[in-house]
Amino acid sequence: MSVGNTRANIKIGAKVGIVLKKDQRSGKITHGVVKRILTKSSSHPHGIKVQLEDGQVGRVKEILS
Repeated sequence: MSVGNTRANIKIGAKVGIVLKKDQRSGKITHGVVKRILTKSSSHPHGIKVQLEDGQVGRVKEILS
C-alpha cells in the first residue's frame, strides 16, 4: 500500500499532491497544503480524501513533506 492510501501518513499542514474528481481520468496531480482530512477510515485504496487550503478536494497520491 502506498503512502497516500494511509490516513496516519497525512498530517494537516503537509504538502501533498492530489487528484481532483475532474482530473481522475487524466491523473493530473494538483499540489497544495492539507487543510482538512475528509476520509474517516484508516486507509482507502484510491487515496485518502483531503481538502486543500485553497478549498480544492481530492485524493492524495503523493506526500511531499
